[in-house]
Amino acid sequence: MTAAVEIIEVGPRDGLQNEKAALAARDKLRLIEMLADCGLARIEAAAFVSAKKVPQMADAAEVVSGLPMRENICYSALVPNMRGLRAALAAGRLGEIAIFTGASESFVRANINCGINESINIFRDVVAEAKANGLRARGYVSAAVFCPYEGAIQPAAAAKVAAQLRDIGCGEIAMADTVGRGTPQTVEKMLRAVLAEVPAQSVAVHFHDTFGTAIANVACALEMGIAKTDAAVAGLGGCPFAPGAPGNLATESVARFLREQGIATGINESKLKKAGDFILPLLGKR
Repeated sequence: MTAAVEIIEVGPRDGLQNEKAALAARDKLRLIEMLADCGLARIEAAAFVSAKKVPQMADAAEVVSGLPMRENICYSALVPNMRGLRAALAAGRLGEIAIFTGASESFVRANINCGINESINIFRDVVAEAKANGLRARGYVSAAVFCPYEGAIQPAAAAKVAAQLRDIGCGEIAMADTVGRGTPQTVEKMLRAVLAEVPAQSVAVHFHDTFGTAIANVACALEMGIAKTDAAVAGLGGCPFAPGAPGNLATESVARFLREQGIATGINESKLKKAGDFILPLLGKR
């Protein structure tokens, strides 16, 4: 098992996008500042997506342009197409963009109204343009274990899409159990297939905790040499296009688990708790 793990904070984007309450940009920026103070080096701050489909992300440009610039912190934003990328570039302050497809045709069509291969073709130009502008590119493989429309996903299908994202220039591939149905057994099978195509240092995991298996799934990934995991402060959010995806793995939970295993994260857990205490009342959850 690795001696250090990088936690990628996705609460401001993947967390807030599925919360019913719409926060003001100033509150999002305050949350991001608090998360930066915790020692998190990578924060996914926003998504440049359709405001009609994801109204919680309508202020992405305002949020990104107002990000607190800190040394050694990389901010990222999700972009679905070239239009989203151009808006992200205009906002500035980003070090990385994220794109997303999936291992399920039905899931991808529900999200971005095209098939998997078509999405890869769209993202090929997006990734090239992002890299030409000095940004790194991260690719999500959603529904990598289970799809809310198609059921269980074959590991080979997830691995194929991971390889496609690698081939178009994504330096990191995040394998996402979008509805939280994965178990250590199914996650291991999926990751073994993926690692036959993509080296472990280029793979991250993204778990939802629907059935309480997210920490066990992180432990499985660690045993397989994967040292990067997504998490969201206070377990916020989920996917608006994935029925039954109530929330991400909580950053607090994974930070505590890793500390108990003697694995370094660089996170100040006391400050992290304060960030959760700040955001939950604004969402009507406390």
